[in-house]
Amino acid sequence: MLPIRDSYDALIGDFRWEIPDRFNIARATCDDWAAKAPERVCLLHYRPEGEPDRLTYGALRDRSNALANGLAAQGVQRGDRVALMLPQGFETAIAHLAIYKLGAIAVPLALLFGPDALAYRLKTAGAAALVTNRDGAAKAAQVIDGLTTRPVVVSTDGGADTLAFADLIGAHSTQFDCADTGADDPALMIFTSGTTGPPKGALHGHRVLLGHLPGVQFAHEFLPHPDDLLWTPADWAWAGGLLNVLLPGLYFGVPVVSSDAQKFDPVTAFEIMRDMEVRNTFLPPTALRMLKVVDRPRERFDLKLRTIGSGGESLGRETLEWAQRELGITVNEFYGQTECNLVLSACARLDVLRAGAIGKPVPGHRVAVIDAQGNVVPAGTPGQIAVRRPDPVMFLRYWDNPEATKRKFVGDWMLTGDQGIVSEDGYFEFFGRDDDVITSAGYRIGPGEIEDCLTGHPAVALAAAVGKPDPMRTEIVKAYIVLKPERRPSHALAGDIQDWVKTRLSAHEYPREVEFVRALPLTTTGKVIRRELRARAVAEARSAR
Repeated sequence: MLPIRDSYDALIGDFRWEIPDRFNIARATCDDWAAKAPERVCLLHYRPEGEPDRLTYGALRDRSNALANGLAAQGVQRGDRVALMLPQGFETAIAHLAIYKLGAIAVPLALLFGPDALAYRLKTAGAAALVTNRDGAAKAAQVIDGLTTRPVVVSTDGGADTLAFADLIGAHSTQFDCADTGADDPALMIFTSGTTGPPKGALHGHRVLLGHLPGVQFAHEFLPHPDDLLWTPADWAWAGGLLNVLLPGLYFGVPVVSSDAQKFDPVTAFEIMRDMEVRNTFLPPTALRMLKVVDRPRERFDLKLRTIGSGGESLGRETLEWAQRELGITVNEFYGQTECNLVLSACARLDVLRAGAIGKPVPGHRVAVIDAQGNVVPAGTPGQIAVRRPDPVMFLRYWDNPEATKRKFVGDWMLTGDQGIVSEDGYFEFFGRDDDVITSAGYRIGPGEIEDCLTGHPAVALAAAVGKPDPMRTEIVKAYIVLKPERRPSHALAGDIQDWVKTRLSAHEYPREVEFVRALPLTTTGKVIRRELRARAVAEARSAR
């Protein structure tokens, strides 16, 4: 828990990690609460019409215990990997906790994955079981015969050759002795998003939850407050949804809202926040930018928001100022990655905020900008953002990939692969992935600031910026633009968008080429897959020679 202090320096000085030798995520997020407050509501499922469904800690304990017994009856043992391919909902939380209680390893997967992506992850993890729904079971049926290990498939709503989730719970005892796990025992394997290469399974210990808590509290300004209520549109299969929202909410006793929505819709998002009286939300930058299409949101929706956290990619000045102006909230941007999340953050309450910067190190984490040899570089010098081990939020290793694990470190510094600088007073600025940084006429340009500026244009819904090879400048900035529905592409509009960036950023950062596209390639977590756009730009440059 973060001690409440009036200044960042006091908070940093007073914070100490308290990581017990024995720790189990399920016990801390469910069973301990159920023992003292079984009727306390922990989960709320949004219904567009009518009252939300509610689940108490007592019911969560009983159902997760029964499912743990059911999975054990199917042969799932401690250390086995159990994949989860489910939307937000009670079943997802129940399944996670059942897996942790068994001492098994949860492998969350996005429901949007196609058969090939699913097969790759099931095979890599060697999954003993898959908990999913009818759609996920249908995808699994297409690939399951080709897997080395054939997983047991459990479905929440039917499907051929599956076990019924409800039947497993109904047929087994609600009494279960939670596994006695250590803080470093494996609990969770989250695959990297694959923006720069094949996804890797980042293995985390039970301590990963404790490692996240200071960052969650910092970004949400000393959560929990008495009326706090958490919601995110982010998939709970992503670290942002699971470890920034669901599990911390359960740990702190803050109710967490789920919904059936599988695709982000700005109006629906505002309706959920209004109807559920959401107080705290995690909105990835892409989601925040999409909210801009809704005019006068505070006039249309009676919001009760206290805090907004955002991370996963660069937020940018334009989006920060839009939220302050249109929502009346200062967004606290934070930073991390699947392997080591929530290590940098802003916190407006403590005046840790600077437009264009991520923030400062969250208490307990040692973060620096280093050179290729692992030396900390002076303030203002570009380099790679790195996190020093040991750190409770840091991953244990990549699953079955010791070479990739070794390459992730230089000495005791974990390399993020992200370029940035740190100011004299400790603020970090993020340029982009190593491969994302654009080199043009001697300038090193991060795409995030350009993309944020582009989405500030009244015609632009989404944008991505990449480097396109150029014989004179090494690379030029090329922008791929998705327009708002009511706008149409034209040479005049492309010129206006170029001028928009040139006058707001600088002449060397504006996109010398603009291409209008219907959609951008996105990961399931909403990040732009820039390598696909770079490959497209490189192919264009080669064909023009």
